[in-house]
Amino acid sequence: MCADPIVRTQQRVFILTPIMFFISDAIKIYFCSRPTDMRMSFNGLYGVVKSFMDNDPMSGQLFVFRNRRGDRLKILFWDRDGFVLWYKLLAKGTFRFPTIISGNSIEIDYATLMLILEGIDLKTVRRQKRYQYAKKTAAN
Repeated sequence: MCADPIVRTQQRVFILTPIMFFISDAIKIYFCSRPTDMRMSFNGLYGVVKSFMDNDPMSGQLFVFRNRRGDRLKILFWDRDGFVLWYKLLAKGTFRFPTIISGNSIEIDYATLMLILEGIDLKTVRRQKRYQYAKKTAAN
């Protein structure tokens, strides 16, 4: 595994930069409750979202998958005209995932996703109270 962010070949130099997610509150993030075979690519994960998670893969939402060992993570999302697949393999250690998942998936927020990606154990994290704007529904 190359720790150097600059990859040199005979003809070109590529600078690898970390991928940043810019997510609004309108985008939902769904975490798959069962471990997923990380050999799956776009079509396989599309099928998991459609059949197991009972969701629309082309909705623009983010779908997060992990492997059994917990050292690999994939995020699938539809970006206007095609699928994007983000894949992270840890060189050492494992991700810490939500422990209580009822059903086939759980909706998580952006902050929780970032905690998972940073390797922070969700069991030891305590959220402070914050104001949450109550969205008006059609019945109101």
